[in-house]
Amino acid sequence: MTSRIQREADEIVAHAWERDGLTLWSSGSDTAISGTDAADIPVQCVSEAKPGAPTSEHINIDERRIARHFTRPDVDPYDELEWESDRTAVIAGADGAPVFEQKEVEFPKDWSQNATNVVASKYFRGPLSEAAAAAPHPDAPIRERSVKQLIDRVVNSITDWGRAGAYYADEEEATTFQAELKHILVNQKACFNSPVWFNLGIEEKPQCSACFILSIDDSMDSILEWYRTEGRIFKGGSGSGINLSQLRSSKERLTAGGLASGPVSFMRGADAIAGTIKSGGKTRRAAKMVILNVDHPDIEEFVDCKSKEERKAYALGEAGYDVSLDGDAWISIQYQNANNSVRVSDEFMRAVLDDGEWQTHYVTTGEPAKGPSTLVPVFLVWAHKAYH
Repeated sequence: MTSRIQREADEIVAHAWERDGLTLWSSGSDTAISGTDAADIPVQCVSEAKPGAPTSEHINIDERRIARHFTRPDVDPYDELEWESDRTAVIAGADGAPVFEQKEVEFPKDWSQNATNVVASKYFRGPLSEAAAAAPHPDAPIRERSVKQLIDRVVNSITDWGRAGAYYADEEEATTFQAELKHILVNQKACFNSPVWFNLGIEEKPQCSACFILSIDDSMDSILEWYRTEGRIFKGGSGSGINLSQLRSSKERLTAGGLASGPVSFMRGADAIAGTIKSGGKTRRAAKMVILNVDHPDIEEFVDCKSKEERKAYALGEAGYDVSLDGDAWISIQYQNANNSVRVSDEFMRAVLDDGEWQTHYVTTGEPAKGPSTLVPVFLVWAHKAYH
């Protein structure tokens, strides 16, 4: 039985499509969209719709009105809290010295110091330092100093989108939505993901999704497109994940006759891009995952790549280089900007349990790539490398 909330959601969605000159209809599990701009709309983003989209006069405005649950009319949610405007947000480095500091920031009294540090350092927009503020730029933004500014920037942007899209029955409903969302956020009852805080109210077309799953083909064009796509994702403050098992191994031939570089080699370029762009100046490291199937011929090189590079960093540290998180030792080595994961199969795990054998296979032909090996020692070595 369809719930009242689902019915209301269906009506609102259908009304929105009709308003934009599109027709939405549903038959069983199939949903279709038609209209002048229909080619730009991904069908999977549309919830179930009733056959025959209702027109605006079919929608009972009173039933879908946004009601006040946490707020009262004419009372600003901020005024119901006690505030402190003289806090200092500090993030300390490994040596205890501040790597970020912002004084006289404003937060609710019941927010923890840790919450203050994280929000001020990661989500407040504007120049992070005096040097950044003095750097040439066509705009001269002033750094946010209050969580009120942060929440207003996000909530007001979303509320204005609703007004522009005619999603509210009237201005009273818009202000109700605005107040309710402000209350929910400032009282820490819910929180948006990082790209929302990074981009809303800043970017003209903000990127608000947190994670993207990418695909790749065994071609140079596809590899270069992977670099480009991840760079744009990191610029928007989001993360990505990709399985590189489609790329032929370093033990397989190219059309021209030489050996392929293999996925681990191409990971170097992607790692450098992630380390350089980070999250687009969005005050955090790029969120990145790389996966390789357990039957790929380069699986051992994939498992070894991070630990080998880390030994270089420790050697550089012994030679006097800075081994802090963003120090010279770590910046100069590779494979440090991604979480590497091995995709194991049931067959592999059964072979481990049975002390059996395992076979890798060439990507291009599917033929065995390496002689069978006893798995228990290999599995224990992998576990050790993953732990360290």
